[in-house]
Amino acid sequence: MFGTLSDRLSGILSGLTRRGSLTEEDVNAALREVRRALLEADVALEVVRSFTDKVRERAVGAEVLKSVTPGQQVIKIVNDVLIETLGGEGEGINFDAVPPVPVLMVGLQGSGKTTSTAKIAKRLTERHKKKVLMASLDTRRPAAMEQLAILGTQVGVQTLPIVAGQSAVQIAKRAVEAARLGGYDVVMLDTAGRVTLDDTLMAEVAEVKAATNPHEVLLVADALTGQDAVNTARAFDARVGLTGIVLTRMDGDSRGGAALSMRAVTGKPIKLVGIGEKVDELDEFHPSRVANRILGMGDIVSLVEKAAQTIDAAQAQATAQRMAKGQFDLSDMRAQLQQMEKMGGIGGVMGMLPGMKQAQSQLANAGVGDKMFKSMIAAIDSMTPAERKNPDLLKNSRKKRIAAGSGTTAEQINKLLKMHRGMADAMKMMSKQKGGMLGKLGSMFGMGGGLPAGMPDPSKMDAGQLAELQKQLGAGGGLPSMPPGGFPGLPKGVTPPAGMMPKLPGLGGGGLPGLGNPFGGKKK
Repeated sequence: MFGTLSDRLSGILSGLTRRGSLTEEDVNAALREVRRALLEADVALEVVRSFTDKVRERAVGAEVLKSVTPGQQVIKIVNDVLIETLGGEGEGINFDAVPPVPVLMVGLQGSGKTTSTAKIAKRLTERHKKKVLMASLDTRRPAAMEQLAILGTQVGVQTLPIVAGQSAVQIAKRAVEAARLGGYDVVMLDTAGRVTLDDTLMAEVAEVKAATNPHEVLLVADALTGQDAVNTARAFDARVGLTGIVLTRMDGDSRGGAALSMRAVTGKPIKLVGIGEKVDELDEFHPSRVANRILGMGDIVSLVEKAAQTIDAAQAQATAQRMAKGQFDLSDMRAQLQQMEKMGGIGGVMGMLPGMKQAQSQLANAGVGDKMFKSMIAAIDSMTPAERKNPDLLKNSRKKRIAAGSGTTAEQINKLLKMHRGMADAMKMMSKQKGGMLGKLGSMFGMGGGLPAGMPDPSKMDAGQLAELQKQLGAGGGLPSMPPGGFPGLPKGVTPPAGMMPKLPGLGGGGLPGLGNPFGGKKK
């Protein structure tokens, strides 16, 4: 979502790091460009002014301008102010109340309110072990109640039975009473929306709130609408009082202004973000992680969390046992490619690694991406079990058959086999290095049975532990200042900016975690 803004800010701030010293005019010139970049990203003018004033006030002090690394200091200040603007510490949904806890979902029509209701209910059920009841209060939109009932079936959450002819307030009261009698922990109330704000909508929402006394009033806003989303938040907060915001379509190509403006303008925290259409594509909003990604510092903690959530422990354990014996066939490679897909593809993974923004775009220009991996998976699917187990069987006639069956070419099959050989060599090396960070990274990406013993689950870490994990993996305290040396396993000509990409401990020449040397570089 923040791609354009990230590119602009990273370019502006990296210019400061190349200077041996900074003057006040250098800082002011950079801040003029930052101001322009934020305005182009559709950030509210008042937020832009406040942001640049805070950065200027902290950055022109003697302790920065006379620092040994003034450029890095300024970037650290920009990062800190970004985190403050986005809300400081992230906040989740609050359940500190006597059950059933009413959660009121409000917003305009088309913002993803009903889908977000189901996503949140699924998250509460699976992660927080809450018993949830959902109820649709939308008596105007055709099939709105049926939509929520269908979503409830998909996510395994109970919905309130539909009774024709009831008003929104009557349905809300019936839902709260049913939740109380049924022993539910949370009752989700999905209110009606409108195409635009109007008095009728606001009056109905206010009536429902007065009747149910909800513990949380969450505004669902579409991030793609930019400043309109901010205006919507202001209007709802003034009329009914919000406790938090859920931003949808954070996976889109919007400029990001809504997310940067929401907290500053309304004072209400962004609690959750929708990152896709699927019912499990909902994440908590962490200001520090978002700020790091905007500035190209990566998001190692989120990467670890996503790996922990998507790893098939049984499959990973089986792969680890095979690796320990030096075995890695094409079926294992297919599993690794699928694991990468589950984690958001190579673009998603590299987007969370510090300093990889430039390399990510270079990879895309080189044609290396998720489409290529899908073709490889299709090719492996077209092989016989014997061919997957023993790639040496693949002579020209078999390659032509596989290419025809998978919609690829013999040249692509050769690249696949070359990538497999590189990965197999890397796996052998990884299997011998169980200690240190290499073993941890291997386990993260499904090569060692989930998170290794002694490595705590990031979702259960406190703020200090998360900061230490960031530091261990080279992603803490501003842009990493590491010696240049490139990133192993990338194609020729694809390198991150010198000094911005830390060498992840223990990777050696193995390339991207879980991929070995996927681009066919020469063996050492």
